[in-house]
Amino acid sequence: MAAWVRGESRTKRVRVLLFIYFMALVPFSCSAAGMHGSHHKLEVQKHLKSFNKPAFKSIKSPDGDIIDCVHASHQPAFDHPLLKNHSIQMRPRFHPEGIFDKNNATTKSKQSSNSITQLWHQNGRCPKGTIPIRRTKEDDILRAGSVERFGRKEKNKKIPHPHSADPDVTNGGGGAGHQHAVVSVGGNKYYGTKATINLWDPSIQRPDEFSLSQLWIVGGSYPGHDLNTIEAGWQVFPHLYGDSNTRLFVYWTNDAYQTTGCYNLACSGFVQTNNQIAMGGTLSPVSAYAGSQYDITILVWKDQTNGNWWMKLGNDVLGYWPSSLFSYLADSASTVQWGGEVINLESNGQHTSTQMGSGHFPVEGHGKASYFRNIQVVDGSNNLIAPTGLGNIVSQPNCYDVQNGNNGDWGNYFYYGGPGRNQNCP
Repeated sequence: MAAWVRGESRTKRVRVLLFIYFMALVPFSCSAAGMHGSHHKLEVQKHLKSFNKPAFKSIKSPDGDIIDCVHASHQPAFDHPLLKNHSIQMRPRFHPEGIFDKNNATTKSKQSSNSITQLWHQNGRCPKGTIPIRRTKEDDILRAGSVERFGRKEKNKKIPHPHSADPDVTNGGGGAGHQHAVVSVGGNKYYGTKATINLWDPSIQRPDEFSLSQLWIVGGSYPGHDLNTIEAGWQVFPHLYGDSNTRLFVYWTNDAYQTTGCYNLACSGFVQTNNQIAMGGTLSPVSAYAGSQYDITILVWKDQTNGNWWMKLGNDVLGYWPSSLFSYLADSASTVQWGGEVINLESNGQHTSTQMGSGHFPVEGHGKASYFRNIQVVDGSNNLIAPTGLGNIVSQPNCYDVQNGNNGDWGNYFYYGGPGRNQNCP
């Protein structure tokens, strides 16, 4: 009996010691987790400080953005090692001219680029000598998952190339990924493009999907890691911006999206000279189905004297991509493309219901389907000319499609887009 009591007592002592031991580990574990969380927060704050340059003035936008007016010489572009001693070129040396530049052609759209504003303009403007930069917030970085991935496209991102090995592009593959409805031209040297793009606010099924309408200026080859692109247009991308607003964007890469390039001014590269337009800023107003139509005109062209690629929105010259950022595009582009792109991540094996363009098929025509009009390319003599040999690239025509046309007012144009999932696109 005494032996049993001693054994029970010994067991209790062991239990007590184990309890004390594990209780002692709890605050250590919590402290370690706290240290890890604190370290992560410090890293985020450190990078926020590098992203957000000291502002001469800050403007609160109705959509929740904060626009910082930063001295042009302090902008993120000059953090790039190739641009440390770069002298800003404040204006282009020439503007290419084309048949639609005199504004004497009638158009079916009621309003165009000159009517488009950004929401932050309601509360102020940036003074001369500064540029407007959309402030990066902690939540923006947290949504990206890491500082390194903030503002960047995923690696191995596919572009709509007619000779691409990407099954989602060439074979209409049904797998998750990028899907396109695009018009393309190649087989020559190109020094820019100009197009007028219809503005919409497509519905996005998941925050990590997007819908965009853009132009691509492409040099190099794909697949491979030497692809150069310059990209510009509008997009709806909740994961990047934290909302479903229609926003102006630019992008570039010189290694097929592997390590270079990012959206807007999230990393160094694009040199902004304009003090009125914020990259990533909300565009307003947008088109309504069977109602008023709005569009923007984007021109990207190469200064063949120093090689810089300039961008113009409507009548506003925004800035340029320095030639030193690129390999192939330091000379010229080999392909130019225009159109829509979505991410289809599927849900329960079904195609996404994320819309492209207006969310309606091109067959519905003006006022209902989204369009690109007055498509031109810049030739070796710095003239804007009509492209020849246009071809269509459509991933899944039952989900999103393209319909081409040509007339005196709109030149080369096309309607494009679609609803995503429907009875023919399950």
